[in-house]
Amino acid sequence: MEKSPIKTPLRKLRRRGTKRTWRLKQKLKLTWKSIKIRVRSYLPGFLATKKRLTHVKSRNQEQELAQVARKVCKISNDSTKSLAFLLQLPKYSAADFLDRGDMMTPAASPRENISKMWREIHGSKNWENLLDPLHPWLRREITKYGEFVESVYDSLDFDPLSEFCGSCRYNRNKLFEELGLTRHGYKVTKYIYAMSHVDVPQWFLTSSLGETWSKDSNWMGFVAVSGDRESLRIGRRDIVVAWRGTVTPTEWFMDLRTSKEPFDCQGEHGNNVIKVQSGFFSIYNSKSELTRYNKKSASEQTMEEVRRLVNFFKDRGEEVSLTVTGHSLGGALALMNAYEAARDVPELSGNVSVISFGAPRVGNLAFKERLNSLGVKVLRVVNKQDIVPKLPGIVFNKVLNKLNPITSRLNWVYRHVGTQLKLDVFSSPYLKRDSDLAGSHNLEVYLHVLDGFHRKKSGFRVNARRDVASVNKSTDMLLDHLRIPECWYQVAHKGLILNKQTGRWVKPVRAPEDIPSPLSTGPKPIYSL
Repeated sequence: MEKSPIKTPLRKLRRRGTKRTWRLKQKLKLTWKSIKIRVRSYLPGFLATKKRLTHVKSRNQEQELAQVARKVCKISNDSTKSLAFLLQLPKYSAADFLDRGDMMTPAASPRENISKMWREIHGSKNWENLLDPLHPWLRREITKYGEFVESVYDSLDFDPLSEFCGSCRYNRNKLFEELGLTRHGYKVTKYIYAMSHVDVPQWFLTSSLGETWSKDSNWMGFVAVSGDRESLRIGRRDIVVAWRGTVTPTEWFMDLRTSKEPFDCQGEHGNNVIKVQSGFFSIYNSKSELTRYNKKSASEQTMEEVRRLVNFFKDRGEEVSLTVTGHSLGGALALMNAYEAARDVPELSGNVSVISFGAPRVGNLAFKERLNSLGVKVLRVVNKQDIVPKLPGIVFNKVLNKLNPITSRLNWVYRHVGTQLKLDVFSSPYLKRDSDLAGSHNLEVYLHVLDGFHRKKSGFRVNARRDVASVNKSTDMLLDHLRIPECWYQVAHKGLILNKQTGRWVKPVRAPEDIPSPLSTGPKPIYSL
């Protein structure tokens, strides 16, 4: 005898039918409203002022649609997610990058007075409860330090046909003025030069000409200090040391030797010798009496200026902090710099922080534990797709760290230090989705994704303001329909100028004050801050 098939109750069938109908209505409503918004936004003939009002109105409508879209996504399949994702993001087209004068949206958010909260933002509690969601004050401060590092890249002469290749194109008195960074309220007091006795692949820039400003040294960064007005806003006198990385693709990190060098010869941490990667150590500590710019190492140049500034402002009864920032190789140099400052300048006790972008591992477990015991606070900003933070030892270190508690305590394994802020390049709707290693490591890409980051499980911020065009300064990461040329940041006419008297294109002569001089490594007098 055959069993009768199990029948679904009529009530359940009706309920399913109702849900499907409701889902279909919501999808149609969502699609129709989005079409109407698109049509309105592209209607020609509007004045610029009217177009701005329409843009604001459509942005509010899109936010309402995004809420409906989220509900649909929860109960339907993944086919609607792409539509919902697009509707809740800011819309940029090629027209948004046309110069409309004062009517354009500012590229930066207003800066609040953070004096009452500066210790937390500087990392006194390891940025607890400030990273997810990312506090807007902290985001602006991280971006500020990132722009200081970017200024080193932007002003670096990397033209191999220039006799000044590897130097800064501007003197320190007008660096921020030339790059539009005077709004931050800091003044550069000293330039830092470095050399290396160890072969570190592709870090060193040199001229292909016979005559050059230096055959041994490169400009690596600067020391700056906050002015009076900025110090009132941030609650203390802030000394900044900014270190650049390399201007070459990230593949050079793969060629790094994994050998370590003893770093702190004054003592040991427990029974373990404190060691760091030998190439980083050499760049930070190398010097020679036969050179013009590195009779003192980068370490000695920096620490000499930091001590001078700390003593000057401490004598005035001011609270002083030190923020060391760097990208890529510069992030590694920043860690060693902060280590020395916390160890050798007791007046900075508890006020030393590191903000690094895409920095590699630097030292062993003893180095990490000693940094922690010195009270150095480290915030590592990392892109998920960036390979450099996984180096040196991309495979070997991961296996040993996860194998068991015993191998994870081995002192010769490379260690990361501090708190991590993890970003995702693919969270931005303006970036290409290809796996470009160099693009994912680029500092402007870091700052762009940081500006759009709110929390781990949310999309790109709708009210992100940082200039999107900056991403393509030295990359080709922006979507093609935005029509921003790749690698657009370069000297006009590749450094040539037209001599109007002769009608010839010639290479200009540097202004005397912009020519690197060994005397310029000395400190700048502190006045009118």
